Amino acid sequence: MATLTDAVASEYRVLTQDCGLIDRSERGKLALTGSERKSFLAGQVTNDIEGLQAGGGCYAAFLTHKGKMLGDLRVLAAEDPGAEPELLLDTDRATLQALFDLVRRFKIGYDVQLHKRTVQRGLLTLVGPGARAVAGAEDLPADEHAHRAGTVAGHAVRLIATDVGVDVLCDADDTAAVRAALLAAGATPVSEEATEIIRVERGRPRYGLDVDDSTIPQEAGLNERAVSFTKGCYVGQETVARLFYRGKPNRHLRGLKLSEPAPTGAELTLGERVVGRLASSLVSPAHGPIALALVRREAVPGELVDVEGGATAEVVELPFAAS
Repeated sequence: MATLTDAVASEYRVLTQDCGLIDRSERGKLALTGSERKSFLAGQVTNDIEGLQAGGGCYAAFLTHKGKMLGDLRVLAAEDPGAEPELLLDTDRATLQALFDLVRRFKIGYDVQLHKRTVQRGLLTLVGPGARAVAGAEDLPADEHAHRAGTVAGHAVRLIATDVGVDVLCDADDTAAVRAALLAAGATPVSEEATEIIRVERGRPRYGLDVDDSTIPQEAGLNERAVSFTKGCYVGQETVARLFYRGKPNRHLRGLKLSEPAPTGAELTLGERVVGRLASSLVSPAHGPIALALVRREAVPGELVDVEGGATAEVVELPFAAS
């Protein structure tokens, strides 16, 4: 059962008032080079890859032919002077193999080269209002996924704008030195537990926990962030487009304000009907016990649902900060 410790509450204050640092080097990382890297990837994922300009990026999903999510990823268009242009991809480690297999299988016939970067690159995440100052990235465009080459303590890095701060991508051998420099510049180490509170408050689903291979992007509220309806064809497009233009999802990703902490997987009922199960579930210093869940559309915002184990929950729109 999720609880809020004094240590996590203290880290949360750092994340909301200053700058916290967490090492996410374990994330899966790949790179694509070659003249057809953009057109190839555009046919495999949901967002507009061909429209990416140097220094830009996007969030996307890769799907089955039936439009169900196999995973999600960030795509960055890196075209630095003097370097070979490439698309940088990163995804949750649990979905790395699926992404790698997809690229390796379908790149045949394209001028595309696939490079493994998971072990070769470190990734340090800065979260909080002080993140840009700590990273020396005050000039980074405000758009999420905007990025540029830079240096930290003399080490080459890539500074990437996120929705809550800045990611710092570096060579794996430089990770310890870059981390030490960021801490010296004012960052404070924080735990994954504390950063998860920020993610859930913002209503950002995590693949494998809040969404999975039964989820269509629209159900998870990802169309605006991850799907282009003006680009060319891609795997799973027919289902995604049909649901968007003609249908209504049976489920929606919602926030839940719980009467008391409840475990992930707890069944949600409205009257006699099961309408979902808790996914991410934790205690927020700002909102108390909260959770994310894919719930059936009859459980509209404002409804009270029963939670297995005795709690109740109010269904709310995401993000929680706007509730």
